[in-house]
Amino acid sequence: MEPDTRTYTCAMVPPAPVTLDRREGPFGEVVLRERGEHFEIIANGCFLMDTSDGRSERLLIDAALGALPAGRTGPSVLIGGLGVGFSLVRAAEEERWGRIVVVEREQAIVDWHRQGPLDRISGAALADPRTEVVHTDLVAHLRTATERYDALCLDIDNGPDWTVTEDNGSLYSPTGLAHCHDRLTPGGVLAVWSAQPSPAFEQALRNAGFSGVRTEEVTVARGVPDVVHLASRGH
Repeated sequence: MEPDTRTYTCAMVPPAPVTLDRREGPFGEVVLRERGEHFEIIANGCFLMDTSDGRSERLLIDAALGALPAGRTGPSVLIGGLGVGFSLVRAAEEERWGRIVVVEREQAIVDWHRQGPLDRISGAALADPRTEVVHTDLVAHLRTATERYDALCLDIDNGPDWTVTEDNGSLYSPTGLAHCHDRLTPGGVLAVWSAQPSPAFEQALRNAGFSGVRTEEVTVARGVPDVVHLASRGH
């Protein structure tokens, strides 16, 4: 019998996830998993984000800064959602930002960054003297706060059309967008991360009185691109 000289190619099987922590909070279950060299955050069984890329989370910060009026010094930014820390790290890397406020409602996520494995990503950014972490619900914070920011960079869902919890939907409603508008300084910028484009949300931003509405895309390996929706408050 002739020897079999054919070459067989085996598909790479992704490593199975390992659960590092699982907690029940006031908004449901949050889970931190490790898959190979990356971390994943799962909220109520819904994949929220991981550390495999991060380009669109960094774009969230860069695009907001780039859309601010020229000559504005030391602008303040509110980051809605700590997540895996990419947006915070990007903001802390940029010397032009003044105050950096991160609003995160899940104590577990804050703990994973301060005392857990995500410290290797965000440790330096959290230690930056410009950084403040506020443990509260973003929707409630925007509704009740009086402080204004030069930029709001929001990433608490998979997008306006795919919320992690039902209550988050109010953020993208006319009332929620009015609160965002009120929390911005004149000429301030609202940037909202989404796992897919949303023409309906673009129109909702215009209806809420925002100007300069546009969408920036980041191509992903498969499926529709991640996007950042941008809009400005008038002077």
